[in-house]
Order: sequence, then structure tokens, then C-alpha cells
Amino acid sequence: MKITFIGGGNMAGAIIGGLVRDGFDAKDVNIVEPIAAARTQLTDRFGLTTAGAINELAQIGDVVVLAVKPQQMRDAVAPLAARLQNQVVLSIAAGLRVADLGRWLGDYKRIVRCMPNTPALIGAGITAALAPQDLDAEKRSAVERILKAIGKVVWVEDESQLDAVTALSGSGPAYVFYFMEAMRDAATALGLTDATAAELTLETMLGAAKLAAGSEEDVAVLRERVTSKGGTTEAALKSMAADGVKAAIMRAVNAANDRSRVLGAELGKD
Repeated sequence: MKITFIGGGNMAGAIIGGLVRDGFDAKDVNIVEPIAAARTQLTDRFGLTTAGAINELAQIGDVVVLAVKPQQMRDAVAPLAARLQNQVVLSIAAGLRVADLGRWLGDYKRIVRCMPNTPALIGAGITAALAPQDLDAEKRSAVERILKAIGKVVWVEDESQLDAVTALSGSGPAYVFYFMEAMRDAATALGLTDATAAELTLETMLGAAKLAAGSEEDVAVLRERVTSKGGTTEAALKSMAADGVKAAIMRAVNAANDRSRVLGAELGKD
């Protein structure tokens, strides 16, 4: 399998780095990146082929990964339309709908759209992907191999579900950081040093996540097991319930979902 990346930013670098760690030959990867300094950095890091424009490539890969910013996508893919034959086009651009990408690519149909999240930068992400129903198993497997280089992969059946994915896992790391920030600040207000509060917060989050990941029980059950009647945890959770914290989080995820839909419509305008 040969892969062409359009755009050589952080996510492209993370995917290539993951592929190389998994044994993929960097010589089978090339990148179109207009910024000369970025091209030099990618060549030095991976030893792969770079180009300043699509028309500089003698051939494009079996999979073309669109890794440019959504606002730049239409102009970036314009030269690609005439080069596509049987390739899979994999878009990691947030918000851009398959129909809009296909239109910009000359009504091309073999497009897979996905939504990764920022832990992908350390190989710990999760990506949701949407493929055409008629995409064959070999091409789907090729896409999975690429995306598994940055973490786990799940498939969705309807494009509208990617708005919910964006609201949950795409924006989700920020929710976790926000909660961690509040825990840390509360601890320092109670007298702990900044360093101690930060370490306790981080290790508590890591440990709880690992516990949930390794358990077959629902997180609600795990929460109940930590909550002794009349104890400190119960007092904290009662305070959160009184303040409507769970409902507020659910409203926040819904707000992100709504914004994702609006952005998709705006980005796809001609």
C-alpha cells in the first residue's frame, strides 16, 4: 500500500509516526506540503518523499489522506480531482461532509470520512470513521491500518453520527482537562501545593480511566462502589447533583453536536 498525504501538519505526522512504529516503510509514503520548512522537517524525521504541490508527484498513492484545515480544503483538493482513479480518499478534516468533498473532487464517491481526537498525537486516540457502503473489505482494511496507527477505530453507519462523535470524543479531551482543572484548583484552595494537587489530579484521572477500561462493569456501577453511604464521596456527588452537573455536561455535549452540524453546513458552502 502506498499513501499520499495532502497536508503535513501534526495529525499527519502522528499517523506517519504510528505507521512507521508499526513497521510500515516510510518510502511508501509521500506528502504534499506547501511550506518548505515543514517539508524539510518531515523529510528529516521520516526519510520520505515530499512535494510542494500535487502536480509535482509522478503518481499518487492507493490511499490519499486529506490532512489540511477544513477552511483550506477546497483549494487544496482542486488539483487532485483529475488524478483520482481507484484510490480511497480518507478525510481527517473536522466538519466537512462527504457530499461536499465529493463535489469538490469532481463527484468522486470513494471517500471515507473520519473524526480522530488529540490523544492520537501520542498514539492513544480513538477515531470514528464512515465509509461508503460499497467500499470493499480490502480498502476498508487499508483505512483501518492507517487509523490504528494513532489508536482505536470504530465505524459508524450514518454521517449524522459523526456530529455526535465530534461532540463526544472529538471535543471530549477538553472536557476532561476542564474537570481536571477544577479538581486541581479546589485542592490548592484547600491548602495543597500546586505540584501535589496537579499530580494527585492527573494520577486519579489516569487510574480511574484504567480501572474503567479494565472492568466489564458499567461506569455507573464503579461509581456506586466508591460511594459509601454517609461518606465523603457521597457528600461530593450530592453537591454535584444539587448543582445539576450531569445535566450541564449533557447540555454541553449537545451544544457541541449542534455546533458541529452548523459548521459542516457552513464549510460546505460554494
